[in-house]
Amino acid sequence: MSIPNRRTVRVLRRLDANMAALCLLRRFCSAAAAAQSKDTRWERLKNSRVATWCRSLLGDYKEACREVFVGARERPFKATVYVALVGGMYACYRTNPDDTSFQTDLLETSNKLALLSPWIRSGPSDGHVQNLVKLRNQGRLRHLSLGLVSLTYVVDFDHECSLYEAQCSALSVPWAELPKRVLDVGFAGRWWVLDHKMKDYDINEEEFKHLPSALAATAPPSVQETERNERLHKESWKPLVMEVEEETTVAMDSIRKEGEITAEGKERNA
Repeated sequence: MSIPNRRTVRVLRRLDANMAALCLLRRFCSAAAAAQSKDTRWERLKNSRVATWCRSLLGDYKEACREVFVGARERPFKATVYVALVGGMYACYRTNPDDTSFQTDLLETSNKLALLSPWIRSGPSDGHVQNLVKLRNQGRLRHLSLGLVSLTYVVDFDHECSLYEAQCSALSVPWAELPKRVLDVGFAGRWWVLDHKMKDYDINEEEFKHLPSALAATAPPSVQETERNERLHKESWKPLVMEVEEETTVAMDSIRKEGEITAEGKERNA
């Protein structure tokens, strides 16, 4: 194996150094070109129509928010009213009852009436609930949410009915008749018609219609009457206690009366 001379070694070292410098130059040029292309794309995106539209939109929102805060500081009462209205609308939206809540309230009221005797149920309450239960079993109840308020109304057919009158859109009930078909209104987490019908559901007004007007009209008792009734009721629980002197006096009076009666009878016989 031949040993290279000094000149050959120097040439090889120079070639290695040139190649290393060339590689560094290529890397630097590629990095500069990538940065230049990146900057060019970013600048191109910033100057595009979409970017201009987004900047103008953000500027408008910023200006609107600034005007809102400035107006609220200048007119606090008006700002408070607006905030209260918006908060109330949001609360109504969050508490707007759905169809499931109506079905639940209907079943609960039906169970309450079922626990009472038919003789003491309120006629309007029982009739209204029985009508709703009948329509529910027939599948004719519908629920309509208006965002802040919900409506429960009745239709002519079940949604699974295959009759021509039920499936034809031309024969469907127009929206103008919706107020006549509304059965309940849901607002603020309550169904107001059902709650109103269930007021005094355990009082049968038919039992008192034959009474005189003076007896039929009732008024809530005063505070003094309530305290007196409670005191008498508590005293009725106490056992009856008689003192010894009272018992002796009563016995002597009874003996004296018997003696007088006996004396009068003897005088009559004589």
